[in-house]
Amino acid sequence: MYGQYSQYKRFKLENYEYKVAKNIDLGYHDKSFVLDYYEAIEDINSHVKAQWSANSIDVRVPEDDNEETKVAVKAYTRKLAKVKYYEGQLLLSARLKKEGVNNADVKSYQDDGITKGEKLNQDRKERLFALFGNVSNTVKLGDNGPLVFEIQKLLKSKGQDVIVDGVFKEMTAKAILTFEQEQKLYPDGKLDVFTFEKLLE
Repeated sequence: MYGQYSQYKRFKLENYEYKVAKNIDLGYHDKSFVLDYYEAIEDINSHVKAQWSANSIDVRVPEDDNEETKVAVKAYTRKLAKVKYYEGQLLLSARLKKEGVNNADVKSYQDDGITKGEKLNQDRKERLFALFGNVSNTVKLGDNGPLVFEIQKLLKSKGQDVIVDGVFKEMTAKAILTFEQEQKLYPDGKLDVFTFEKLLE
């Protein structure tokens, strides 16, 4: 009698049911994805219950190693992986939104591994390098123009004390020297290709 009770208790709803994770993003950019997550949970819970009711197989912690059990457990594992995939994406989206990104950024991050803002910044840096990548010893005191302006902006974004005015003055050279020292580059205060690449990281 106790054995029957313990088996019943083991399969009470609150014990076996896979529950929706807390803190998932219900405002996810793809509404059908949220629905798929709920359906995947319903599917796995139905499978667990059906296997126990019809075949006395606990697919979560199987006691037997026969073929029927292996098939049931394999199906459970596939269903669980599907649930975890949906859940992971929805939890990631919620975390990213807490950091201030929107649905477009979340989609970009999940598609490309970077947010839309990061992608724009990366594209800008790639364009800068394509335009000015051969800068070795081409920028010197007194020079001015768009390259110097962009260099100063990059230096400022790295925490250097520099005025962004497009004119290569002593202050800019000193900021480059300090940056090179911090990055363990050859410290000469000149914008060679190695310093430029480091600034663009």
